[in-house]
Amino acid sequence: MGKLVVSLDGVVIKEVQLTKDKTTLGRRPYNDIVIDNLAVSGEHAVLQMVGADVFIEDLNSTNGTYINGKAIKKQLLSHNDTVEIGKYKIKYLVDDSGEYEKTMIMRPGGGAPPPYVSGGPLSSGRPGGGSSGFGGLGQAPATAGAPGAAAAAAPAAIIKVLNGAAAGREVTLTKVVTTVGKPGVQVASITRRPTGYAFAHVEGAQRPSVNGVPLAGDSVPLRNGDVIELAGTQMQFIFR
Repeated sequence: MGKLVVSLDGVVIKEVQLTKDKTTLGRRPYNDIVIDNLAVSGEHAVLQMVGADVFIEDLNSTNGTYINGKAIKKQLLSHNDTVEIGKYKIKYLVDDSGEYEKTMIMRPGGGAPPPYVSGGPLSSGRPGGGSSGFGGLGQAPATAGAPGAAAAAAPAAIIKVLNGAAAGREVTLTKVVTTVGKPGVQVASITRRPTGYAFAHVEGAQRPSVNGVPLAGDSVPLRNGDVIELAGTQMQFIFR
């Protein structure tokens, strides 16, 4: 779970634990984080939690939102990032525990071995395995006694890549939330719920599709055999 440390001129003003799916930031009193300064817009930015990932989005503010000195529209936050709004600096700090999976990064093309995602590169669904060139598409396995271990012992569903260099590769959905995509381009989430799985758009101007139909609302339930298309990659959702 992450937290924000808000400071002005090197003096810490407040610390905020991120516990909500969406946390708003701005000058108006109804925001979750209120910064009463004219350099801050009434509704300046919003932070969205997707599993262990936190995205920040500028809400067309007057003076903009900066991360580590660079103006952004929407960006995935990393540990120790500094968000700058006017003269205020907001440090993002991460507690790296919990039952959530970090974004599975998809990089089409190339022959380099896939990057590690806390648990190693994804195993291939084809004989011989080998690197895919698809990038770090994988999940960290839960360990015995750790949160999420019961889910990992009996995975209920997978997603299988259907096209590109990684065709045939599979990801077991062992976590409460799995995010997949290209940060900064297009990201979506698959959430495991008591009633099944839900697929939601997280980031990107173009919305992902399920069975050729772009997502219209916040999320849609996934059914066995559904084909997801995201950032040019097709994946099939399969119950096991």
